[in-house]
Amino acid sequence: MHNTPVSDPELWLAVRNDDEHAFAMLFDRYWVRLYKTALRYLKDREQSEEAVHDVFLNIWERRGQLEIESVPNFLLSAIRYQVYNRMRAAKPPVTLELGDLEMSNLPDYNQGDFRIKNQELLQELSQYLEKLPKRCQEIFYMSRMDNLSNQEIAGRLGISKRTVENQITMALKHLRTCFKQVSTILCLYYMFFK
Repeated sequence: MHNTPVSDPELWLAVRNDDEHAFAMLFDRYWVRLYKTALRYLKDREQSEEAVHDVFLNIWERRGQLEIESVPNFLLSAIRYQVYNRMRAAKPPVTLELGDLEMSNLPDYNQGDFRIKNQELLQELSQYLEKLPKRCQEIFYMSRMDNLSNQEIAGRLGISKRTVENQITMALKHLRTCFKQVSTILCLYYMFFK
């Protein structure tokens, strides 16, 4: 057996071809780096380990669809996303009703116009969500519209909390790709990502 180190692109190609050994090598190569990144923000060993495992689980499950040009860059973005999700989940969920928004104090605010735009946005959202698998749609609605926790959704559907997290991640990524307008992304951010 030769001792030449296998490059990241070679490893990724092997992973895409269902090579578990290559996947293990990739895991070993980057685990510590990702763990340290997560720990810096989360300040919790268990959560940081979970975040790294979720990144790699996601990669293995989606190895056929993912296009990765730079493994380190992709992994760094993925761990930041996991960290962000965990930090956001740690905050109590805020449910905003239209009446709670002090938008009437803003200049040129038109409540009727806001309601129409909000309705249009929700219709557009529904159309994009219809392109996702039924279970993924169901989980997304339970999470974002019914404000259920990942644990509650897992309990109701009889699936693991991690499956719920992966489905929500998939839905959010799909929506980000669909909504390309900056104003729409900002609206979505305030609706779903805060």
